[in-house]
Amino acid sequence: MSDWTTFGRIDEDGTVYVRTGEGERVVGSWQAGTPEEGLAHFARRYADLLTEVELLETRLGNGSADPGHTLTAVRKLLAGMPEAHVVGDIPTLTARLERLAAKSEEKAGEAKAARDAARVEAVARKTALVEEAEKLAAEATGWKAAGDRLKEILDEWKTIRGIDKKTDGELWKRFAAARDGFTRRRGAHFASLDAQRKQAQGGKEELVAEAEKLSDSTEWNATAARLKELMNEWKAAPRAAKEAEQKLWERFRAAQDAFFTRRSEVFSARDAEQKAALGKRQELLTQAEALDVDADPKAAQAALRDIQGQWHDSGRVSREAAAGLERRLRAVEDKVRSAMDSAWRRVEPSANPMLDQMRKQVAEAEQKLAKAQAAGDAKRIKEAQAALDSKKAFLALAEQA
Repeated sequence: MSDWTTFGRIDEDGTVYVRTGEGERVVGSWQAGTPEEGLAHFARRYADLLTEVELLETRLGNGSADPGHTLTAVRKLLAGMPEAHVVGDIPTLTARLERLAAKSEEKAGEAKAARDAARVEAVARKTALVEEAEKLAAEATGWKAAGDRLKEILDEWKTIRGIDKKTDGELWKRFAAARDGFTRRRGAHFASLDAQRKQAQGGKEELVAEAEKLSDSTEWNATAARLKELMNEWKAAPRAAKEAEQKLWERFRAAQDAFFTRRSEVFSARDAEQKAALGKRQELLTQAEALDVDADPKAAQAALRDIQGQWHDSGRVSREAAAGLERRLRAVEDKVRSAMDSAWRRVEPSANPMLDQMRKQVAEAEQKLAKAQAAGDAKRIKEAQAALDSKKAFLALAEQA
């Protein structure tokens, strides 16, 4: 602000002047205090003006302002510069405003060009939709699909903006005519369906036969998806005679209910099993996290091995729940491993009975794996292999230490 005050002065009677490229001009009068305070007052006005210019520049630069509105504001400021009641570097600010005006005008032109291009694109999009609707109205025989597509076209139509009223009205007339033509043609088609009822009955009998065949399936996902597809096909198919339609529908629905009831029972049993397993693992985890590792690492390790064995025998839990529980158990394992490492470093390997004990546990785990493999039990094999890998890993770490 002190620099800006150098662009002005106050004479003895309080008249305030600003220096410009053309000389001095009067910008006001100051009687409320010292000349320095007066110059500071008018310099603050200049600062406010400068802030306004900087804000216009920033908004134009980051695209948050409309270039046309910015140009109007800049021109208004430029028009007022010759009579602005401020003290500051008016020539520099005027030049800055002129540059901003030029940039605003350029961006306004770009915006107009963008709007014009958007209008052309919008007209092209609606024209394409109209042409598609006219083709559907004249040629389509897939009544449901065509009707759905016309609805989609209407929904898309409502999202397109920026077309002049006259052009939009003409395109709408064509679209409305196409939609009305399709509706009339579809009505005439369904008016002739009575002669096709018998054929429709045969098609629905095939759907019922497939549904009844699938009702005993245990491929839950694939069968459920296929039954839903069959339901969609049923809805899309023409209706048979009223009595035949009702009987076929009862058989079709019964086949679906039989499958989904069995699936629900299986899923409920599985959920109950997983819930029980989750409760068991949470209980084991509570025991593991309560181990006093620092007081007796060896006892904590033995207790953890027992917990790990029960953990593997606890059953399956959902993938989402298992991830968090496994992460917490690994934290306990790491804590016990660290404590044992510290204890083993204080004992000579030859005097460490823990290694012999761990080797025995590895041997026992290998025997369990061999029994599971001999029995051909995939679940036991997987669990025994996991237990063996874990014990081997502990032994390897102990031998390295």
